[in-house]
Amino acid sequence: MANDHIDTDGFRANVGIILSNDDGKLLLAGRIGNKGWQFPQGGMLAGELPEEAMYRELYEEVGLTAADVDILGETDDWLRYRLPNRLIRRDRIPLCVGQKQRWFLLRLTCADERVNLEQSATPEFDRWRWVEFWRPVKEVIYFKRRVYAQALHELGSHIYPDGLPPQPHWWPKRWRALFEKDLRQAAKLRLERLDDGECDNRE
Repeated sequence: MANDHIDTDGFRANVGIILSNDDGKLLLAGRIGNKGWQFPQGGMLAGELPEEAMYRELYEEVGLTAADVDILGETDDWLRYRLPNRLIRRDRIPLCVGQKQRWFLLRLTCADERVNLEQSATPEFDRWRWVEFWRPVKEVIYFKRRVYAQALHELGSHIYPDGLPPQPHWWPKRWRALFEKDLRQAAKLRLERLDDGECDNRE
């Protein structure tokens, strides 16, 4: 983690990758030696731009290059999650308490066979599959669920311009309340940024 960028609040800069196919399904990858599933993601190196980090992680984790994908969208701002206390390594300096992520939505433009999980010397995943739009929120580890829902809500219209797929039957009511609160907060922040920009233009 020596080259990672960790801000003054203890959040490690990170990129997340949502890879879609022509059917609107998303690539979900399974971690080596673990039952868990997640989107490809990885830390940004010091001085690295988000898009540069995204392409590096795309190649390292799933063996794809810029020629294999189209960028459909990127989140407007950082999305953050905190690590549970038991996972915080308090002997590390600087202390990392969680991740702040810029998410990219990509479309695969090549054959599925191009996906290669063994491109890196230390592979992150040993399996992958295409899943329905909301499925990753259920399968990812619990402390990342809200960020996954936020990223899918913000970027999903690039795949489904006429409206996102309905929330599935397994979607608990408690998630609905949490995620709707997040969406309201995100919308408020976007409006505040727009207002600030308008003020700057007037000046």
